[in-house]
Amino acid sequence: MRRYNASDYPPAAVTTDLVVLTIRDEQLVVLLIERGEDPFLGKLALPGGFVRPHESLDAAAERELREETGLVLGTGRGPSRRVHAHLEQLRSYGAPDRDPRLHVVTVAYLVLAPHLPTPHPGGDAAAAAWLPVRAARAGLAFDHDLILADGLERARSKLEYTPLATAFCPPLFTVGQLRQVYEIVWDAKLDPRNFHRKVTGTPGFLKPTGHSTAGERGRPAQLYRRGEAGLLYPPMLRDHVA
Repeated sequence: MRRYNASDYPPAAVTTDLVVLTIRDEQLVVLLIERGEDPFLGKLALPGGFVRPHESLDAAAERELREETGLVLGTGRGPSRRVHAHLEQLRSYGAPDRDPRLHVVTVAYLVLAPHLPTPHPGGDAAAAAWLPVRAARAGLAFDHDLILADGLERARSKLEYTPLATAFCPPLFTVGQLRQVYEIVWDAKLDPRNFHRKVTGTPGFLKPTGHSTAGERGRPAQLYRRGEAGLLYPPMLRDHVA
């Protein structure tokens, strides 16, 4: 029986990359770093890096985010830059030529959170900053253009099927404030009446508070809070509320 010999197989590695999205100054922005070493020295890229031995994928993603930007995922006591965020695996990318060093398979993550702070670079990142998604969707290092596009589409679909948009609103919010989140993430103008009818008619999406606030031109606007629904049915399909 032939014995296993590791040298018979080509080298390969696993990395994690993160698509971190938030809303700042009424724009959907993505967290990017400037690479401080080769390959792609000086190019913009998503934060990420190699998975260490005996390290889980989730742990590697959170570590790379912390080392390259200073942002710490989680809740409870801890550093002031600790943030509570939605984190999920996006998909895997394994084209043989995606990394010029060797065959590298990356597992990409999507991070969504409101009010994320200004990042500080570290590790092999020369700089870290929030950039509007519209200005950041071409020319990234590796295949990060594709990963960002996939992450953006996943984020947009999350707003169709889940109440995630309410996380970007104050605890008490108006339908107009909620509509603005959808318009920013979907990059589309929505019909106010149609949107109002959809969100207030979706069971468990919004819960009226019985209070109102001054709306546009002094008109009162009813205040809501997030309801109990974990999934939206019927979903908020983009073409149905445009």
